[in-house]
Amino acid sequence: MSTAVHFGAGNIGRGFIGLVLHEAGYDVVFVDVNAELIRELQSVDSYEVREVGAHPRTHVVDRFRAVDSREDEAEAIAAVAAADIVTCAVGPNVLKFIAPVIREGLRARPDDAAPLVVMACENAIGATDTLAGFVLEGAGELASRAVFANTAVDRIIPAVDVQGVDVVVEDFFEWSIDRRPFHGHEPVIPAAHFVDDLGPYIERKLFTVNTGHATAAYHGYRAGEPSIAAALANPAVRAEVEAALGETSALLVEKYGFDAAEHAAYVARALERFENPDLPDTPVRIGRQPLRKLSRHERFIGPAAEAAERGLATDALTRAVGAALAFDAPEDPEAVELQGLLSSLDAAELTTKVTGLTPEHPLTERVEEVVRAAQAARPASDED
Repeated sequence: MSTAVHFGAGNIGRGFIGLVLHEAGYDVVFVDVNAELIRELQSVDSYEVREVGAHPRTHVVDRFRAVDSREDEAEAIAAVAAADIVTCAVGPNVLKFIAPVIREGLRARPDDAAPLVVMACENAIGATDTLAGFVLEGAGELASRAVFANTAVDRIIPAVDVQGVDVVVEDFFEWSIDRRPFHGHEPVIPAAHFVDDLGPYIERKLFTVNTGHATAAYHGYRAGEPSIAAALANPAVRAEVEAALGETSALLVEKYGFDAAEHAAYVARALERFENPDLPDTPVRIGRQPLRKLSRHERFIGPAAEAAERGLATDALTRAVGAALAFDAPEDPEAVELQGLLSSLDAAELTTKVTGLTPEHPLTERVEEVVRAAQAARPASDED
């Protein structure tokens, strides 16, 4: 029986990647540092993944085990050493922390073992390349023991309270994998889509689903809407989301030659997903980590910068940046940090620090204007 090790036993791991690998016939080993979650997984023989939407259904996942890599790193290393596939959904900032376990797992693999397939399933461009850099740091001799393939993943996991380790997910997903590193020997994952050029799929998803979702979250938060679905029902917010996706659509069609009608259908499907009443996500949850979302190659600055370089419109995207700057959710550490930067840096300094734009970039002046407007709109405080 083939085995897959998945780092990150959260809802995405259990309800998306773990499910797809299970249905592909793999025994799955979930690795995490959340001791309580690992204990819960260790206490059951199976869990349910309930898809909600127009085509609801329920999947049962069994043939898995769970390892706490903080308490038993040796077991996690052994699992990697014996695996056929390693995946992760831990967040881009955590890749460097799981890399040592993967590195030692590669080192412990038998010399005659087939190369280990390693794929990072994160909402970030080139996440597997990033992970590979951490894994092979100071251990370049291990490169031949692994095949690192970038992926693009897409599935909305709502913030729904369920009993135990069951998961509720939307009734849509897409997992695209770069086939080129495999040289014709791709792993068998029937529900995944192997492509010759992953770039268009990554950016189509990031600049449509992630940009649209975050735009709805930030404008919805500013409008006081309680959910993403309610935000989309607000005509002003919906107009902003549609305008932002109109700008990213223009970029994607020009850059990659997507059929305009097919891409418009993709955008419409994304909006339908956001409006799904069975996915009660909130602007606060979707808007969390605004500093990451405002960084240079992320969902706002990434497409807006390329659009500006091509002479395309960026007004809606920069308005979305302004809405993100107004995201002051006190429960989110990055939101708190962002508000602190708005009060302590001038517009040029903040633009450079947060967005990574250089002073000479054609988008910079417009973003600085948005920053100044956000700073002027902030309520006065004793510290200001």
